[in-house]
Amino acid sequence: MAEAGQKAGLVTEEAGQFRDSLPDGGALLGLDLGTKTIGIALCDAGWRFATAGNTLPKAKFSRDKASIEEICKSRNVAGIVIGLPLNMDGSAGPRVQASRAFARNLAVLGLPILLWDERWSTAAAERDMIAMDTSRASRAQKIDSHAAAVILQGAIDRLAGGIL
Repeated sequence: MAEAGQKAGLVTEEAGQFRDSLPDGGALLGLDLGTKTIGIALCDAGWRFATAGNTLPKAKFSRDKASIEEICKSRNVAGIVIGLPLNMDGSAGPRVQASRAFARNLAVLGLPILLWDERWSTAAAERDMIAMDTSRASRAQKIDSHAAAVILQGAIDRLAGGIL
């Protein structure tokens, strides 16, 4: 983690650049930035499996940062993957700008950050939760953390596969 006076972490949309900034392996944190909540997912140090974690209620950035920093410290996170909500045609709308700003502000933690295309992540997470016979109410509470796991799994598949 960056202390006062230390350099902020890398923020990139390039998987290769992100991979080069990481040590060999190490746990990664996945974030799905919803309008009301932040979905959390984590992967193992070998980048094999992403697992949905908690869903944090979105608050002021300082509180969100403190919560994310605590997770990073307690789980020895080496890097962060944040979903980038591009439009279906690949263009950037207001939510993309908000995600990029969140990533730039979160860079003070000193960890590399990858902005990862999250198109279809929520739909994939919902489809998987329906297949597991998850109730509608439970899906509503957990969808952002499951979407974070879909985002993180896509990124680690790319990173671990070496196709950058």
